[in-house]
Amino acid sequence: MTARAAVIMAAGQGTRMKSGVPKVLHRVGGRTMLDRAIDAVQAAGCERVVVVCGTHSPAVAEHVKKRLGEAAVAIQDPPLGTAHAVLCARDALAGFEGDVLVTNADCPLLTAADLAPIFDRRAAGDDLVMLAFEAADPALYGRMIQDADGRLLRIVEARDASAEEKAVKVCYSGMLAAAAGPLFDWLAAVDNDNVKAEYYITSIVGIANAAGKRVGVATASETAVMGADDQAGVARAEALWQARARNALMADGVTMVAPETVFLSFDTRVAGGVVLEPNLVFGPGVTVETGAVIRAFSHLEGAVIRSGAIVGPYARLRPGADIGEGAHIGNFVEVKKVKVGKGAKANHLSYLGDGTVGAGANIGAGTIFCNYDGFDKFDTHVGEGAFIGSNSSLVAPVTIGAGAYTGSGSVITRSVDADALGLERSVQLEKPGWAARFRAMKMARKKG
Repeated sequence: MTARAAVIMAAGQGTRMKSGVPKVLHRVGGRTMLDRAIDAVQAAGCERVVVVCGTHSPAVAEHVKKRLGEAAVAIQDPPLGTAHAVLCARDALAGFEGDVLVTNADCPLLTAADLAPIFDRRAAGDDLVMLAFEAADPALYGRMIQDADGRLLRIVEARDASAEEKAVKVCYSGMLAAAAGPLFDWLAAVDNDNVKAEYYITSIVGIANAAGKRVGVATASETAVMGADDQAGVARAEALWQARARNALMADGVTMVAPETVFLSFDTRVAGGVVLEPNLVFGPGVTVETGAVIRAFSHLEGAVIRSGAIVGPYARLRPGADIGEGAHIGNFVEVKKVKVGKGAKANHLSYLGDGTVGAGANIGAGTIFCNYDGFDKFDTHVGEGAFIGSNSSLVAPVTIGAGAYTGSGSVITRSVDADALGLERSVQLEKPGWAARFRAMKMARKKG
């Protein structure tokens, strides 16, 4: 296979987002649009990736550096159009002799499968391949004008199109591929003789045709190349992505009684045989094994739920939560960085943060792992079969031994030995007749 590289255009201003977050760093399915673009081109076989960034959004360049390294960043300064943007990547790809794929960074639903037809056309002999889609409403898209053999003659901007050309629904997506050498030569030959005095990448169609090269057309669905230029566009992409992700899980045997209320992330892993009740949010990093049940109104992130476990309703699992086989995490229980053993239960109103809960242990309602002193975090360890009485506060660092009990309402500051009872309570006093005397006194004052 011919070597492949990608140039991702991410230098747009993104002003329609009206946000302090750069457009391409907005998220769909918990992943930035820029990362989604990188994922797609890498999955399509592009071994080298260059992202063209603008000086107005240094956060975009930093994001690229962290993922791909400094060599993957090309700066467009000043912005002079799309042809100029891709030409800015020439130095970063110096010496590369394979095919260069050009894509946009703001098409969050694009996949490697959508890009495959471009390379198929290259393999079939097209020198330059432009990716097209059939628009339900062509509106302001550039129209792809082809001859009877499918060869691309030109791309006409909507404002310049004749009535006959406006009737064409095949539109340009902004993506293309060609061999590196010819592509950069064609880009260098583009002029800016237009109203905006910008260098448009669509001009290379005419340049390549004039050089006797074959310009072909590959097609993708409108959804695949759909851009997200404003907040409404991001929301539309999110809705489409979520629908795809839910359908994929259900096809694998996951039960959802109200799938439209379950929100997934790009890396959510749910095995067949899992039941997902309504109104759930999966943040990044969640794995759910077969037979587990996630009950309504729960929020999970960075957690593992083992086979047969039950989580919720109204549970919150934070990063590092590891819920063991057959364990129960009930309503209004929060778990953070705690490994909960097989068959253990925390059914009501508790916070478990930093530590372990042994197999078969029972965590009573209102239990708190007091893990933070304002500066540092400390661990709490509850042994197998231990029973933590309701309303216990376990002040870390502390260990409750296997089979041990803590009395309800206790503040446990020292470790408790296995099979022992840890109890911390003040002596209860009783004053006979006090309540009656108190009421009488109050009534007398009110009458007086």
